[in-house]
Amino acid sequence: MTFVIPVVSLLVALMMSLVITRVATIALMLTGLSHESARFQARSAFTGVGFTTTEAESIVNHPVRRRIVMMLMLLGNIGIATVIATLMVTIMDAKRSENWLLGSLVLIAGLSVLWMVSNSRWIEKQMNRAISWSLKRFTHLDVRDYVSLLELANGFTVFELQVEPNDWIAEKTLVELGLAREGILVLGIRHQNGDYFGAPSGNSRISENDAVVIYGPIHRINELDSRCAGNEGNMAHARACHEYDTYLEQLAANGAQSDRND
Repeated sequence: MTFVIPVVSLLVALMMSLVITRVATIALMLTGLSHESARFQARSAFTGVGFTTTEAESIVNHPVRRRIVMMLMLLGNIGIATVIATLMVTIMDAKRSENWLLGSLVLIAGLSVLWMVSNSRWIEKQMNRAISWSLKRFTHLDVRDYVSLLELANGFTVFELQVEPNDWIAEKTLVELGLAREGILVLGIRHQNGDYFGAPSGNSRISENDAVVIYGPIHRINELDSRCAGNEGNMAHARACHEYDTYLEQLAANGAQSDRND
């Protein structure tokens, strides 16, 4: 049995590495990274392989993600050293062990089980659910990187627009404004008396001296901020709607072209 023990130790070390990277992947996803990006960065940090990408920059600039990756790098150094040391012991014991056949079968069976576990979508789903619940229950990792999620570094912004008496949006409901047709979303309205209404309905009215929190393309928000009431403002709204329709058509065309290429 002398050869079986290091084989089992090797399998345990590999299993722990799998669990650590899976936990780190879920932790990174809780900060706003997509599943694929989180898994790639977790494995990259654990194995000590560095990649100079915008995703890596978003991790370094995010305090929670940076702590997760630092812990992964530390555990990765320990884990890889353990696996290598255990593997060397296993190989040395195999040369002088009479139970090398049994140990080899255990190693092959164990690696096969690990492979199936790592590639099973059902097991991954159950593990992700349990890990996600545990992290939310016992940690404070649900810290989203809203700059990344809202593409605030790529032409979009969240802006608080102060409504003045002669503004085009003054004294209109959201339905009357139709800002969504311009690609602008109204996230909230702060009235002059201090009351704040988040995710307002279409019947919500914007009055003079209100503050409107909006999200959309920077150039469109800048134009809206300077848009005056009257026929000129209505024409500007029509042009903005046409521009946004053209933008959506272009996106649809690019998507169809990408599907054909795939």
